[in-house]
Amino acid sequence: MNVLYFYLLFILFPVTAMWWKIFPKAGRKSWEAFIPLYNYCIASKIGGQPWWWGLLMIIPGIHIPMWAIFNVSLQRRFGFFSLGETASGIFLPWINAFKIASDDTITYLPEMDWNNSELVKKREMGDHLVLFLSLPIIGHIVAYVLGGISKRKKGTKTFIKEWGDAILFALIAATGIRTYVFEPFQIPTGSMEKTLLIGDFLFVNKLPYGPKVPVTPLSFPLVHNTLPVVNTRSYSTLETSNYTRLPGWSDVERNDVVVFNFPSGDTAIFDPRVPDGLMGHDYHGLLYNQAWELYLQDVLKGSVNYNTLVDNRHRFSFDDYLKQLPYYKSIVREGFERQYGLIYRPVDKRENYIKRCVAIPGDKLEIKNAVLYINDKKAFVPENVVFKYNVSNFPANSNASMERKYGMHQQSPNDFERGADGSITKMSLTQAMLEQLKKRHPETVFEQIVYPKGTFNEVVPMQNGEIIPAPLSCFPHDPRFDFTTSNFGPIMIPKKGETISINASNIALYNRIITAYEGHTLGEKADGIYIDGKKSDSYTFAMDYYWMMGDNRDNSADSRIWGFVPEDHIVGRAALVWFSKDGHKGFFDGIRWDRVFKNIQ
Repeated sequence: MNVLYFYLLFILFPVTAMWWKIFPKAGRKSWEAFIPLYNYCIASKIGGQPWWWGLLMIIPGIHIPMWAIFNVSLQRRFGFFSLGETASGIFLPWINAFKIASDDTITYLPEMDWNNSELVKKREMGDHLVLFLSLPIIGHIVAYVLGGISKRKKGTKTFIKEWGDAILFALIAATGIRTYVFEPFQIPTGSMEKTLLIGDFLFVNKLPYGPKVPVTPLSFPLVHNTLPVVNTRSYSTLETSNYTRLPGWSDVERNDVVVFNFPSGDTAIFDPRVPDGLMGHDYHGLLYNQAWELYLQDVLKGSVNYNTLVDNRHRFSFDDYLKQLPYYKSIVREGFERQYGLIYRPVDKRENYIKRCVAIPGDKLEIKNAVLYINDKKAFVPENVVFKYNVSNFPANSNASMERKYGMHQQSPNDFERGADGSITKMSLTQAMLEQLKKRHPETVFEQIVYPKGTFNEVVPMQNGEIIPAPLSCFPHDPRFDFTTSNFGPIMIPKKGETISINASNIALYNRIITAYEGHTLGEKADGIYIDGKKSDSYTFAMDYYWMMGDNRDNSADSRIWGFVPEDHIVGRAALVWFSKDGHKGFFDGIRWDRVFKNIQ
């Protein structure tokens, strides 16, 4: 249900709940119940809260709990304290409101007398319900522990009420800040090494680009898309909104470090046999890879007629691939749907990723031999950008020695790799690290790894000694494009309002934009391209798009793999590292003090 229906409900509620008859009982005027928003300010004041809390009703993501707070607080001032009455005030507030408005014997009560044991007893279970709905189980643990170590003074709130109120309003405040101002974020992978390290804890600033209004405002506070322990989704689609961004003071600029919702994460795969139930948040990538693996198994068995795997130029032959892959994709898709849970995730509940924005709407992008060009000029190279090198004749060092001498790990992140004989064969290095190693070890040869167009980032050895290139791992995953991660493009980054020509040769670039991001149907037929059932030779973009890449260029799943990032996926700008911990060390030994409160550039 669209959020506008909820706002309509909130506007009509004071009239339908007969606040115009309730307000006079509390010494207010009837007409005050008819003025939208102002009436909630008055209700807040009657209930014993500051009047300005009523203004919070305009904020999606906060308005529903505030609505419940105003109703429960207002109705308690007329003696509705019990568990059933509290539940009714939260979920069906009209019931209590009608009783208050129509029964002349029900009068406005003074503030709660906490010395009145009868009243305290009457409201006890209602207070327990409020605390449970605020923070199930954990809230009670906190309340009992803190209440147990503090002595309640005579005539003051019970510790369930006191700590329940504190927890409730702390969660509301934290939700508002997290949704519209700052959000904490932890670096989970090495795709931004050495600019950002695994174990860095960041603040994401949502104000510069303008905060997004949540698409799914009705959500459990302080978690993203899954409730821990129980492994169920943390949000409800009962209330939804269209993409809306509040005003900010800047646009996304080239070289900003940006947090965004994962574009290919619209479908997640859950399997109860996997720890935490999560098999993957990139259904499309898993579908493609598993389809290829099934196909390759049949090739190895000889059950698929595949005569020419590699031609004289060592280029992949696509004919049989094109014929067979749709068949295998359908098998894998049926398996996923039958055995696993496929869950669609709204934009704001897709996984959060962090990368550097290297191209903005309207830019021309090309990568030549691992050098990035924007608008035919060499792009800015961050100080800590990392490339991978083949290494030969490097002195033997243990893993502990590599970490001690060079600060390099073999796992998480994969700073170096060893061959079968244990020698180091590959390294991921910044320019400064490369120059330092060359000075220390002049006998060592470092050769940057570059994949020419028409080759592939990975190869699969066959039993007969032949080599099959792995499936097209780069966007747009189509045989009409021979892109690699180090030789990519040229492509244009789509710009809102821009109209382009579309045809069979370029439609793969824009397929997902047209369908998944901008909501149209798309068909490729022998006589042309059909959008929403109509033959089309052009398309006008409804949103701006961006190109994101990790600073760890050869160990990053980024736009080169899954394509453009739509503007409605942008979350905010990475602002500050507030804490950093090296997971390879103990807690105190592993704290990276030099990174605490470090600005991100």
